[in-house]
Amino acid sequence: MHRNFLLILIGVLAVVAVVAGYRYYQERQSGIEINENDISIDGK
Repeated sequence: MHRNFLLILIGVLAVVAVVAGYRYYQERQSGIEINENDISIDGK
C-alpha cells in the first residue's frame, strides 16, 4: 500500500512537471510571430 502511494505521488508530480513545462513553453512562444515576410516580437 505504501509503495503504491509513492508511485501515485511520483506520477502526479511528473504530470504536473510536464504540464508546467508545456505552459511555460507556450508562454515563451506566444511573444514571437513569424509570418511569410517578417518576424515580429511582442515585448511583454
